[in-house]
Amino acid sequence: MATANVLSIEGTNKGTVELPKAFSEQVREDLIRRAVLAERSYELQPQGHYPLAGMQTTATYFGAMHSYRTGRHMGKAIRPREKLGGGVQGKVKRIPSAVKGKRAHPHVVEKILIERINKREYQKALASAISATARESPLVVEDKIEEIKRAREMVGVFNKLKLSDYLEQSRKPSIRKGLRRSSRIRHYKRSVLLVVSKESPALKAARNIAGVDVCTVATMRANLLAPGGNSGRMAVWSESAIKHMDSAIEKYSLS
Repeated sequence: MATANVLSIEGTNKGTVELPKAFSEQVREDLIRRAVLAERSYELQPQGHYPLAGMQTTATYFGAMHSYRTGRHMGKAIRPREKLGGGVQGKVKRIPSAVKGKRAHPHVVEKILIERINKREYQKALASAISATARESPLVVEDKIEEIKRAREMVGVFNKLKLSDYLEQSRKPSIRKGLRRSSRIRHYKRSVLLVVSKESPALKAARNIAGVDVCTVATMRANLLAPGGNSGRMAVWSESAIKHMDSAIEKYSLS
């Protein structure tokens, strides 16, 4: 059984811990990417339009040849037109090319947006993403890191763990090109992922650090471990999270 060193919050060696089976899993980028796409599909919101939009009008199509009041007999295009009384035809309505007409291809609520993935396939993708974060050896820290309550203290721990270079990458926000720049939305590059064993003060302390994500071992997802389906990111694991990882993965499912 493979082992890894356990570091204290001061950055010194404290002992060793047995690594779960997930860290010996083969890295399958195709599985990771498929799991990430499946996760993102659950965030999509169904869209729909009013079925009678553009159709609530007096416009009527009177038929083609040899029919009374057709456009052909009036020198007009054969289109559904408004009834103005006295046999007079108004503007073209109802069709997509008309002003305030219906949409050509409207969204339908019945469209299937969720991309399904098998439970075992997702579990294997999750284990593969965990293995991708290990690089040479996973960074395991004692459980005291879960009790840190302030973001400033968490940054100090990350610096002692020699993660300052990763934090430096996220300090300068970027503004995406295009229309988004008008709203001045700032995006921070994802740097470090902290995984703890349970709900603890560290969840609030770490989430306020730019670029840092935090989750419990029961709520980690493939998109957190490998953002965008790319190679795994730098992850910090608490000692208890390592011990409960295998049992947590067996319960994972997107359905």
